[in-house]
Amino acid sequence: MPAPPPKRWHTARRRADMSLLGGIRPPIAVLSILLLALTGVTALTLGRVGHDRVPQAVLTSQQHFAEDGAIALRASIDASAAAMTRTAALFGTADPVPADAVLDKVGDLRQKWLGTAVVDVTSGRLLAARGENLPLNAIDRAGLTGENGLAPRLVRLPGGETRLLSFALLDRPGEPKKLLVASRGLTFPGVSPGGSRTLAVIDPQGRVLSQNGGPEPAQGASARQRDECARSGKQLKAFAAYATEKAKQHPLKAKEPGSGGFQGVSGSVTGDADRGHRAIAGYATLAAHQPGEATAATGLGLTVVATVKVPEAPAAAGRPVFGLLAAAALLLTGGLTVALLLGTVQRPLLNLFRESRRLARGDLARPVSAPKYGEAARIGGALERLRRQLLGEAAEQDRQTEQDRQTGQAEPARQPGTSRPRPARPRFGTRTLLAVCGVLLLAWSAPLLLLFNRAGGSVDVPQQIVDDQRERTATLTDRMRLTLSEGHAELVAAASHLGGGTKPARMTEVLQRTMADNLRYTSVYVVDAGGRVLARAGGEPHSPKGNDPATAPIRVVDDQGKEPLITAAAKVAGRRGVTVVGEFRIEFLNSILRRPGLGVVRVVDAERRVVAGNTGYLAFEPLPDSRMDALAEATGQKRNGARQKPGKSPVPTGVLLRDGDETRIAAAAPFADGGAAKPLSWTAVSWQPASGLALAENDLENITVLTGLLGITAAAACLGWLHIVVVRPLRALADRAEALADGDRRTVLYPTHHDEVGAVARSLELIRQQLSEQGQGHPHDGATPSAGRN
Repeated sequence: MPAPPPKRWHTARRRADMSLLGGIRPPIAVLSILLLALTGVTALTLGRVGHDRVPQAVLTSQQHFAEDGAIALRASIDASAAAMTRTAALFGTADPVPADAVLDKVGDLRQKWLGTAVVDVTSGRLLAARGENLPLNAIDRAGLTGENGLAPRLVRLPGGETRLLSFALLDRPGEPKKLLVASRGLTFPGVSPGGSRTLAVIDPQGRVLSQNGGPEPAQGASARQRDECARSGKQLKAFAAYATEKAKQHPLKAKEPGSGGFQGVSGSVTGDADRGHRAIAGYATLAAHQPGEATAATGLGLTVVATVKVPEAPAAAGRPVFGLLAAAALLLTGGLTVALLLGTVQRPLLNLFRESRRLARGDLARPVSAPKYGEAARIGGALERLRRQLLGEAAEQDRQTEQDRQTGQAEPARQPGTSRPRPARPRFGTRTLLAVCGVLLLAWSAPLLLLFNRAGGSVDVPQQIVDDQRERTATLTDRMRLTLSEGHAELVAAASHLGGGTKPARMTEVLQRTMADNLRYTSVYVVDAGGRVLARAGGEPHSPKGNDPATAPIRVVDDQGKEPLITAAAKVAGRRGVTVVGEFRIEFLNSILRRPGLGVVRVVDAERRVVAGNTGYLAFEPLPDSRMDALAEATGQKRNGARQKPGKSPVPTGVLLRDGDETRIAAAAPFADGGAAKPLSWTAVSWQPASGLALAENDLENITVLTGLLGITAAAACLGWLHIVVVRPLRALADRAEALADGDRRTVLYPTHHDEVGAVARSLELIRQQLSEQGQGHPHDGATPSAGRN
């Protein structure tokens, strides 16, 4: 009877019999599950029947339109409140003036006021008034000195109209306090609602406070027109109630995770359908420019609602056959891939695991059943040679080989018939098999990723989106024009307080107040007729000397630098040649143009050179292509001294540009209205690719591309997993097994992972120990165990 194996063999056997963790089965199983899931997703999503009657892109456009209105209204209210406070502060430090003179000056600077008044705070007596009568009895004079006592507030007139009252204190030492009051409507300065759109302002209770645009019942209107007006009013109230509930949310909770842009609560909603048209609306609350800030306007709790009726798109018939064919192709390709992995990778490895464990237990009677290809074939061949060595067929030659290795002598040739030579390496390894599986899955994924369901230049863009691009571009143009004009008005207000005898210290104080309340300037300064700076606030002046700054209220002084130098100027009354100059901050002007959903926005001058933009640009560079340049020219702006034909006013333009597989929505709007900025002859141009819109064709393309990406991801993840945990350790183990079969008895074989490859490594280590003990002449060395005898 042979001697029992050492105790350490029993330990190794117990480790080999442990349940395998990981190994070759999990990646193949996960790949099978992922491919089956992807097959179901492909069949259900690709070529689905029917699309939304109102594309999501149209709804999103109305949301952005409401956001533009909310931004414009908030900026207007805050600017009015700040102007009131700044004007009162300037009058409070100047020489005493009558109340009528104060109102005259306020009216000259701010034409938006519907009514102004000066009231004695103590007695409530009206000292002066201009414009419409103000509801002064609604003012709590006792609470003016408290917290938010001078904050704007909404009042309702006897006729049902709503007015916004702004306040400021005229407080001079030694004189009774006076209250400056101004009223204005809830209008949207610079916002173009378009032909059929309605812009409304609602309060926190959902009541409509003001309304711009929309159908109105005219005298002699037909019954159908009256019915249309009544239906529109009812729909607006329903939208207002919905927006009021949504406005109660926290802005962060109302947005999708990771979304940015508008800081308040905004969204869109779909209403009722009528004769092939459906009412839709966007809503947005008044929110500060920076998150967490509070302004005079945000404390009012107002919400803007923009409604419009759009034609419903016909039900689009999808191609469900395409989804079914793609799913069937994936099922066939995935099944072939999994079968190839099972037959050429998993099954040979499991067979090696069983054969190596059999040899480690001492069962040497049967030859090793070795695979025919790959690293498994190399390990199988090495196991067969080790089995013969355990049987003693080549023990002497192996012992001589080991001695030759130690002494550095060449290995003698084996005698014919004593031992088999090392078999030739197979041509195809396991990595090649994995590559074939990857190619199979890529052959299904790549066409979906690159070829099928391309929207291209045939995407159907609704006309409402083109109209919204035009109107929103016009709104941005008006906002830029108003910003420049208001900046000039601020300088006029500052110049009105700099009389002939004003000292430089007083000039500096007025300029510092102007700078403190305006982010639009980099510097404000006073220059005389010779260009000498008399006083300044902010940065160093850049306006060149010897250049009369008062030649135009707003102009571009330097068009050769890295950024445009845009200045506004106002003459000081009573001092010949003395002018207040403000240099605009170009970053502030660019920030006005940063609105989501408009794409790229550029403001160009009369020569169509870029002076501002919402993305990176070079100052005074031309527009990126000739079609944008032609669109800007079509608005009627001056070009090389030639102006638009008489009798025609420039109007905003929106077009749909198709160029091969590319479709773009573009719009241009000029500085058409009056004001100090009109002589600039600037034009705003915007464009965006139609591929970024949430349209049916784009959605189908995106889903198709996503399906292809999922297929590539599943293949790369699972095949990469298989390569890391199985193929690389298997290749290293094949080298060690062949070295062991060639006579290397010193190198210990350690398992990399506790899986099938690790189990084969442990069995080879047991075999190495047996061969080493045979060489040391142990009693059981060279004896064939009883389990291996015939």
